[in-house]
Amino acid sequence: MSEPLAAEAAALDAADPLRGKRAEFVLEGDGEEGAEVVYLDGNSLGALPRAVPGRVADVVAREWGRLRVRSWTESGWWTAPERVGDRIGRLVGAGPGQVVAGDSTSVNVFKAVVAAIRLAGQDGHGRDEVLVDAATFPTDGYLARSAARMTGCRIRAADAADIADAAGPRTAVALVNHVDYRTGRLNDLPATTAALHAAGARVVWDLCHSAGALPIGLDAHGVDLAVGCTYKYLNGGPGSPAFLHVRRDLQPRFDSPLPGWNSHADPFGMSPDYVPADGAPRGRVGTPDILSLLALDAALDVWDGVDPTAVRAKSLALTDFFLRCVRTYVPAGRAESLTPDAHDRRGSQVSLRCVPDAEAVMAELVRRGVVGDFRPPDVLRFGFTPLYTRFADAERAARVLAGVLGR
Repeated sequence: MSEPLAAEAAALDAADPLRGKRAEFVLEGDGEEGAEVVYLDGNSLGALPRAVPGRVADVVAREWGRLRVRSWTESGWWTAPERVGDRIGRLVGAGPGQVVAGDSTSVNVFKAVVAAIRLAGQDGHGRDEVLVDAATFPTDGYLARSAARMTGCRIRAADAADIADAAGPRTAVALVNHVDYRTGRLNDLPATTAALHAAGARVVWDLCHSAGALPIGLDAHGVDLAVGCTYKYLNGGPGSPAFLHVRRDLQPRFDSPLPGWNSHADPFGMSPDYVPADGAPRGRVGTPDILSLLALDAALDVWDGVDPTAVRAKSLALTDFFLRCVRTYVPAGRAESLTPDAHDRRGSQVSLRCVPDAEAVMAELVRRGVVGDFRPPDVLRFGFTPLYTRFADAERAARVLAGVLGR
């Protein structure tokens, strides 16, 4: 039964316009009997781009080792957050000068939510409610509640699909995940943003599970603020700097709750009074993490010349094919997809509910050379990174899963 699907996978890989990108990543594995590992966990940590080690070695040996402090100017360290931010901006549909790279996603969520509440206060509408996606990644919820406490707001949870309808005259901001981290459900960014704006509210989008996986169109859809990580589909490395997007017309009013010397209009003036910088630098806080930031810069080279719409097309084709393989190979009733079939509701991962013993099933998959991940209590997640994932990987993963579940 596997031969027709394996042959189809080979044909799809041969016709894939992105197939050459795979060679730009380190993907050798240590599977059983020397077999190459199928890596389907790029939604947690992207694979290493081959250009990164050499770039980091140069930064350490030459820029830090020889130039030392001169590298802040001569090597462009000082402007790296904005330069790297613009490279990310192209991939999320934001024009130059609206994205800054730095800090963690958590820190940027806090900045964005508090700043959005302050924008609402500046607008003078008496808005004191923060809406949060009920299925949000836990940290987003923790930070939203903290921001609400600190600003005297109340917080209310709503399903992402209903969050626009939940907005009322007191809503200041809604914090929404573009893709649900557990199920892979893609939420409607254009319609939700438009509806929240119509209700007089601001919106902060968490793009952690969509940046680098699909076109987003921040400018096209007038998104107020957005945050995201870079170690998943953008392959920036473990703990790589996150990013913060502030729409251009809102930047003069962006009031960060974390003013630091790096976002000061005159950072070396060392004034006791804070005067925020203009533009994207206003989103900075402290000294940039140069080693990880420049590793991310090198990682983004794999995106040169890549059209995000081509990435999206392959992502949907890969996940369609994987779901078909699962339905063909896996014993009935052993794995139920939580990920929507509809393309306009699907991110770039497939989540399968597997009972019982989902954790043990994933451990056995990893032992057999298929790496996904497990989320309690019963979810197997498989992330498809179109720049390096093959259709053959999808077919093999489904076949091995069937072998594990058929025990």
